[in-house]
Formats: sequence, structure tokens, C-alpha cells
Amino acid sequence: MPNRLEKEDSPYLRQHKDNPVDWWPWCDEAFQKAKEQNKAIFISIGYSSCHWCHVMEEKVFENQTCAEILNESFIAIKVDREERPDIDKYYQEVYMLLNRRAGGWPTSIFCTPENKPFFAGTYIPPESQQGSIEGMGFVELTQLIARKVKEKDEKLWENADEIEGFIKQPEHPKEATVLKEEFYKTFLTQAKNNYDTRNGGFSQKPKFPHATTLNTLMVIERIYKDKAAKAMLTHTLSEMKKGGMYDLVDGAFCRYSVDERWLIPHFEKMLYDNGLLCGIYTDAYLAYGDASHLQTAREIADFWQNYMSEDNLFYSASDADSEGEEGTYFVYSYDEVCEALKSAGYNDADRMCQEMDISPHGNFEHGKSVVRFEKEIPEWFADVKIILQDIRAQREYPFIDKKVQTSWSAMLINGLFKLGAVDNKYHEMAKKSLDALLESMYLDNVLYHTTLIHKVPKIEAFLEDYAFLSQALLSAYKYTQDEIYLITAHKLINRALERFYDQGLWNFSDGEFSVKAETTDNTYTSSVSIMIDTMLTLSTLLEDEKYAHFAFKTMEYNSYDLGRRPIYYPYMLTQAIRYIKEDRVVKSSVANLEQNAYELAKLDYPFTLLRADGNKEFMICGKTSCFANSNDVKKVNELISNSF
Repeated sequence: MPNRLEKEDSPYLRQHKDNPVDWWPWCDEAFQKAKEQNKAIFISIGYSSCHWCHVMEEKVFENQTCAEILNESFIAIKVDREERPDIDKYYQEVYMLLNRRAGGWPTSIFCTPENKPFFAGTYIPPESQQGSIEGMGFVELTQLIARKVKEKDEKLWENADEIEGFIKQPEHPKEATVLKEEFYKTFLTQAKNNYDTRNGGFSQKPKFPHATTLNTLMVIERIYKDKAAKAMLTHTLSEMKKGGMYDLVDGAFCRYSVDERWLIPHFEKMLYDNGLLCGIYTDAYLAYGDASHLQTAREIADFWQNYMSEDNLFYSASDADSEGEEGTYFVYSYDEVCEALKSAGYNDADRMCQEMDISPHGNFEHGKSVVRFEKEIPEWFADVKIILQDIRAQREYPFIDKKVQTSWSAMLINGLFKLGAVDNKYHEMAKKSLDALLESMYLDNVLYHTTLIHKVPKIEAFLEDYAFLSQALLSAYKYTQDEIYLITAHKLINRALERFYDQGLWNFSDGEFSVKAETTDNTYTSSVSIMIDTMLTLSTLLEDEKYAHFAFKTMEYNSYDLGRRPIYYPYMLTQAIRYIKEDRVVKSSVANLEQNAYELAKLDYPFTLLRADGNKEFMICGKTSCFANSNDVKKVNELISNSF
């Protein structure tokens, strides 16, 4: 018989509706029951495409013994971290405090009946592995906790009170530091120290794309002409798209690679990664002219349009697992590919398989292979890719989480507007997607975080939604000059300042959980840094210094760490450089800006905005004055350069 999660909208919660665990969604009633019945609270946080979340469900939450202990002695609460990032951020802080290291998913939190946390873990197997508490299995751990709560163990309550006290104490920076251009040199030194010279990227394994680090390297190269920055950037972009973490068959990037070569991924595909990387690869093409980077950006956009959208709205993620195993949909056996190629009339199928890194022993598990090219992709792959897609079509497609999320959708829309300067097809896609997102998630001047398509959203927006949507709206304005987009961005930025800003400090949420917003770029770009970006843009376009003041105060608040550890704050570093050097604005007629969108997108200076003013020529302006003009778009680059 299904549990309470059957009535929830979240696809992740609904995945657990048939567990024998008597799950509660996050609600006041659950916490009231815990108090009334003097039961410990177990909070399990995850998301629909998380591989280890599936493992814990199979091994623990489908385990009858584990379920009986939870049902008898606990109030068990399931949380979708994508639906409620505020709750997730709070308990990730708890995990960090208790374990002195970053957490992950699934997140397993145990609390007193008053909802004060005292133990935090990630995946916990059903049976104990060793004698220490770190090695306790779920059965032994829950039995121990249930007994201590029933006995009202004083030490447990003391620990819980102490933890709550630490969590509620806000940390403030030690001191402010003057913002300096030279911060970029420290960033480069730190990037080089982390850099994998053989395979690209900034770690060994597991390997994440670090999109904002790549973006900052591009900004540094374009402003300071730093050869090392360009080498790290272009090498990493080329290595990442060889195949493996990048799906050469359907398109789009998987979340991360488990090896140092970007070969073997965790196969889930996340909208946020692909939105950011679509923009990075487009920018790299515009800066350096490598057509393969443009092809990657197109394939990302096409994948999300073809596989992961409905009514111009984008789904949030697809799973790693299908047919009960990880990667089943994505990998190939040597025999099936050889046979398919020969049936299609290819006489050199063996050689072609070898070039695709498909071999009898395989490069993945159980003799299977992930498609990859060590050298340039040959022309024949365009036709062979269709054959490989046909093989996949016979398989079960991974589960798709059909939630629409404002922040993540806006990331891809922002990338699509950049790509639209190269190909108008993506410009139209971006406009339709942005308009659909606003129609679905911005209702009666209230912005919402997430919903299912065709359902009314219930969860109001967090800082990241305001930040990334405002950024997408300002991109829309740049490439359309439609004032409605600028006006809407202005409203959202004002509302974000009202709700989340406090003298340089930003909160991620202001409701049930008032959680401080991250300033470092972790899973994706910090929403605080995106707010700095949008406020600087708004300040220039509206010629209103108060937004630049708020941006400066935010950077000043974080300047001590920014100056010493800029590698953790790459996007904020770009905005600090921008603040110091200042924007440039190209002013001209709407027709001129539209007809020359491609040339204007290729301008070297990364902090260039566009503004329609009826001028028949191209006027180059700063924040308070104009420098030069020309009727030749090809001279704009030189005029901007000469303005410094």
C-alpha cells in the first residue's frame, strides 16, 4: 500500500511512495507527531537522478527490518533537495559541522523529537561494517538511537543543543581587503597548482567540469592575454568532449567522471551543468573560432530540446540507472555495434569500432564500452551516430525528473541566447523558453522555485532563482533590446535586495529556514556572484549607481577570502575585475544591433553591453561618458580597446 508520498508532486518523493517505510513529506504535522509520541526524527535528503540514493532505497528503505525499526521508533521524513534547497543547505551545514568534511547525497540526518540534529551521515548500509560508530549499519544505528531517545539520554540532548547553537551563530569575515586586479594572478597560481596537465581539469578523480573556473580563465585570457590561462581552458574543453562524461551519441554532459580521463561518468545528466557548459563552449567558439566547441554547444542545446523539454520548458535531470543498473542505456558491446555497422554496409566495422574505443574487452564494466574518440571525430560518425541511437532506442530510457526549476532553466536560457548570436534557431528557442518560464513561474508578481509542467507552483523562489533568472532576462535584453525583459529583471533584482540582502551579506532563503547563501562556486556558480553580475549590469544600463554600490558592498564583505583564495570564488573574481575596469556599452539602433549580433558577440572585451538608442552609428561608451563612434562594426573592437 503506498505511503503518504503518493500525494506529492516531486518525482523523487514519488519514487519512494511504495517503500515499506511510513514516510512523511516535510510538514508541520510530522514534527508535531514526533513531539507527541517522543520519537526521534530521521530526515533523508536526496534527488531523483542520484545513483547512491537509489542504492540506499534498494538496500535500506526496501529492507523490511530497516522499515520496521523506522516505523516503530522514528518519524521518517523524505526531502527532495532540488525542490527544497533551503532545507538541504541547512542540513549540509549540519553534516559539515559534525563530520568536518563536505557531505553529499543521500544525506541521512537524525534529530531529537524537537528536531534538533545530533547525527549526520550519507549512504548508510543496512549492516554494520566495523566496530566504530562510523561503520555502524542502519539497523544497529537506528536501534541505538531509538533506545537513547526512549531513555531520554542527557548526553544526546546536550550534544543536540550544542550543535544547534553552533549552526545559529553566523560567521562574518575577519576584515575587508581592497579589491585589486592582481587577485587574478593568485587565481592563476592556484589554478595551475590544481591543474591536470595530461587530461585537463582541476582535480584527479572524481572529476567535475568546474564551469565557472573555465569561464574565469577565459575572462583573464581575453583581458590580460595570458597564455597559460588560454592553454588550461582550451585543453580542458577539448579533453572534456572526447566522449565519456560527454555523451557523443545523444549529446550533453553527464554530471562527473569517476576517472581522471573524463571517460567513465556517473551517467546522470543535470540541467545546471549543461546550461553553464552550453554558454562556456559558445563563448570559447566566439573567442577562438574552434568549430568543434560550437558543435558541442549545439548538441547540448539540441539534446535538452529533443529529450528533456515539453511546451518550451526544460526538465531538470535524467537518471544514471535504467533496467536496474547504472549506465545500461549508454554503453555498447563490441558485437552489437560491429553487427549493426556491417548490416548498414560498412566494410571496415572493426577499424571504426577501434576508433570509437569500442573493443571486445570494453572500457567500462562487464565488457561494455563508452563511445570515445582520442583524436578528432571523423566525418563518418555523423551517420554512425544515428545507428548508435537506433541501438539505444531498443532500451529502456533512464528515468527523467520532469520538474521545472527556475534557476536551472535560466542557466540554459542564458546559454541559448549566447548561442543564438551564432544561429538564430537558438535565439528563438531562448525567447520561447524564457517566456514560457515566466508564464509558469512568475505569477501575480510572485516568483516560484519549482513545479511540474501544467501544475501550479507552490514553493516560492530562493535567491538562486532571482539571480539566474535576472541574468537570463538581461541576456534576453542584450540580444533582443526588448525593454520588457529589462523591466522584469529590474523588478526581480529589487525584490531580491528586499528579501535577501543585509549589508553585504546575502541569505539564500528567508522563510522557514533562513540560510546564508554560499559565496563559493561549488556545484554551480554562487547565486551571490550572479547577483553581483546582474546588479553591475543594471547599474550600467540604468545609469543608477546604487546597484553598483550594493555589488561593491557584497564583494567588500567577501574580499578577505576573495583575495586569498580566489580559486574558490572564480565568478566573484570576474565581477571584481569588471568593477575595477568598468563596463563598455555599444550603443546603436535596434536594426544595427540585430544585424550585427554575431560580430558584436565576438568582441574581445568580456564586459561589453548593448543598448539601443536610435544612433545610426556604433557609439562606444563607459558608465558616465562616451569615447568614440564608427559606422563600421569591424572597428568596434579597436575602439573599445583604445578606450582604456
